[in-house]
Amino acid sequence: MISNNAGIDAEGIGILLAAGQIKKMIATYVGENSIFEAQARSGQLETELVPQGTFAERIRAGGAGIPAFFTPAGVATVVAEGKESREFDGRTYLMERGLKADFALVKAYRGDRWGNLVYRKSARNFNPVMATAARTTIAEVEELVEPGGLDPECIVTPAIYVKRMIVGGAYKKPIERRTVRQA
Repeated sequence: MISNNAGIDAEGIGILLAAGQIKKMIATYVGENSIFEAQARSGQLETELVPQGTFAERIRAGGAGIPAFFTPAGVATVVAEGKESREFDGRTYLMERGLKADFALVKAYRGDRWGNLVYRKSARNFNPVMATAARTTIAEVEELVEPGGLDPECIVTPAIYVKRMIVGGAYKKPIERRTVRQA
């Protein structure tokens, strides 16, 4: 599973974790998912934590067919363990592999029947690059329009990357628990 975060209990990724359907998790933030925590601590779930910028670039590289690249992020930390490093112009860099997936599940605001996608707000962070890094991209859209119904200047993911489309509905937006400290 490649995801920016590990989700929360009883929602999304949490459901897959509870069912034992995830063997390895590559993420930038694991949040407050108690199922993830228990499985990672017990060794049942292999975990790879990645700095967020490196994570985004690994996905982009995978989608662009770039097998690896070098970055200074993570040098001299646990992130560097077991990774090749090289020096360029007096600075140390780590080699990071591009990320690819068999399936990408992306969420878009609007899409047309050809598979062109338009995103809103933070949905543009990882959905567009993940769509390019997967063999099969399945897009869930809030609104499906006829071909020609999208402004071509607003299309972020072109249809060539999308293999399946579904129209979603009744959206919930659960988030991690907010912690407030008293003064």
